[in-house]
Amino acid sequence: MKIEEMNLPPVSPDAAVVIRVDSLVKRFVLRHTRSMKEAFIWLIKGRKGDLNEKFNALNGVTVDVREGERVALLGFNGSGKSTLLKLISGVMHPDGGEVLTRGRIAGLIEVGAGFHPDLTGRDNVYLNAAILGMEKEQIEAKFDQIVEFSEIGEFIDTEVKFYSSGMYLRLAFAVAVHTDPEIFLVDEILAVGDEPFQKKCIGKIRELCAEGKTLVVVSHDLDLVSKICDRGVVLEKGNLSFDGHIDDAIKILRGEM
Repeated sequence: MKIEEMNLPPVSPDAAVVIRVDSLVKRFVLRHTRSMKEAFIWLIKGRKGDLNEKFNALNGVTVDVREGERVALLGFNGSGKSTLLKLISGVMHPDGGEVLTRGRIAGLIEVGAGFHPDLTGRDNVYLNAAILGMEKEQIEAKFDQIVEFSEIGEFIDTEVKFYSSGMYLRLAFAVAVHTDPEIFLVDEILAVGDEPFQKKCIGKIRELCAEGKTLVVVSHDLDLVSKICDRGVVLEKGNLSFDGHIDDAIKILRGEM
């Protein structure tokens, strides 16, 4: 998909910090299947040690994001970029350090995350918009716009457990972008759905950026992020390895620097 360049105003160095990631640590447990012999030895040793292996997905990462910045979190699989985005959104909690945010956040971290499968699309619009901080009157005023953008049509009164992943995406994206967020978080969500809708999503992201909204995006599509972001944060095995201009970040990933 061909993406055109975005002509966006530069971010002032005096702009307020809206996301502060300070010495962030996140650990996960790898649960391995052990043999009966290994489990027996562990028991007779008095249960010393841990049968499960732990690893740090993030190792003391520190990043500030200013109002109006368009930041891409980049890195190879397992680098920790999606984990960082989930910590910023509040979906996960850190094991060390802290995340501070300022302003309304709309996050597209996982397709249909937060949707209740037994509720209709209509009910989920109201539920999710309310969770994102909108009053009932505000939701009612934007409801028709949300449905029109999502292209759900007559399925808006169908239980979402019958939706395809593409329908989930369209409705989730439509709700998120119409809640007027100050900070917009996107994790590979644009990889789902057909090309016309992807272009529609990118067009909406352009509008948000032009309005001075803050964007933090995780994507393996380097062509896409080079057009919509001005800053790249590169992670490698849970460590911050580069933070600077998006073009330089992409060159690093491609082994050109």
